[in-house]
Amino acid sequence: MVFRLIMVLWLMLIGIPLVREETRAAEPSPTPYSLNTIIELTLERSPTITGAKASIEQSRGQQIAAGAYLNPSVSGTAGRGAIRDPSTGVSITERTITVEQPLEWLGKRAARQRAADAGVAGALAGMEDTKVMVIAEVKGAFFQLLLAQQDAQLARENLTTVEELVQLVTARVSTKEAPKFELVKATVELQKTRKELSRAENALLVARTKLNTVTGKALGDSFVIQGEFEPVHPGLKLPVLIEQAFDRHPAIRRQQKAVEQAEFTIEQERASRIPNVAVIGQYHREAGDESITAGLSVPLPLWYRRQGEIGAAMGAHRRAQAERDRMRQELEQTVTQHFQEVRTAQEQMQVFEHGLLYQAKEAYDIAQFSFRHGVASLLEVIDAQRVYRQTLLEYAQALADHSIALARLERAVGGLP
Repeated sequence: MVFRLIMVLWLMLIGIPLVREETRAAEPSPTPYSLNTIIELTLERSPTITGAKASIEQSRGQQIAAGAYLNPSVSGTAGRGAIRDPSTGVSITERTITVEQPLEWLGKRAARQRAADAGVAGALAGMEDTKVMVIAEVKGAFFQLLLAQQDAQLARENLTTVEELVQLVTARVSTKEAPKFELVKATVELQKTRKELSRAENALLVARTKLNTVTGKALGDSFVIQGEFEPVHPGLKLPVLIEQAFDRHPAIRRQQKAVEQAEFTIEQERASRIPNVAVIGQYHREAGDESITAGLSVPLPLWYRRQGEIGAAMGAHRRAQAERDRMRQELEQTVTQHFQEVRTAQEQMQVFEHGLLYQAKEAYDIAQFSFRHGVASLLEVIDAQRVYRQTLLEYAQALADHSIALARLERAVGGLP
């Protein structure tokens, strides 16, 4: 009976982990998101993109309004009327109907239409500029998350290594092969490593939240990403990039359309000095009289000829031109800055890849091997391990800086060649 009870307890103890493993295995793992998938989701759900689409709809509505013709107006009056002559005794319903159709000056309507067309083109260019900006923001958050993941992974691996060192030092202290002070140093290093892991995990949480926020909460709470940092783009030349930015950047094209819209607004205000003519037709019926008349209504611009509106339109035009010139100068500075950031990151990557990574790994392996054979001290191993982890982290930081700088350069140029 006791043997059966022991067997049942033993089977239960064995079965509990198996049930847990089966439950975990049954849970579906989240599908990892690639960078392209995240960009597509962001372009679909981002409030910034929605706002840019609304601007296009607004401009198209203004375009429809600019091409509309002026509506006619109809007025009428009616009432009883009679001839006060006892010999006739005529009594009828008197009525008057007036139809007025304003006729707009063709030059004013054409200028207004061209201004509205330029507004639509500017809104479309603004949509492209918004897409470029959102894509660059998503890429920056994506690469920051990749860096945070690598940082956390390095911190976990470092913690595992330090825990193994602590176990080894504990065994040596227990056999009196090493002084107790070695165990104290190992314990302090273990606490530092756990603190570093906590910092890395917090940074990872912040990076995940930022990427999810940039995408408009399209990724959900528990998501996984997969991808790599951007490779080196050979053949990038600063003069070519600046020229391409001036020619193709949607922000410059949008501002150029704003300049054209301001020019057509000036034409519209100048054409508005010629007043609209209204054609009037009237039917009148009263007791003893019936008439049909036609006429014209022409306002006379004697005292005011829209000098204020023309001056305001010319000021808006000069301001749009100045903004365009300012944007070109700022764009050239931004392209130059991000181009230099890309070159600096590439140089740092080459330093790590051409020997620094190998040297740090070799020094760490030698120190670890020497410590296990009693040649090196614990402090030497800890220093070598710290240098090796810091080298790996700095290399990952250089990769992230290069990828983020490329994304910013793409944003500044409006698309890399």
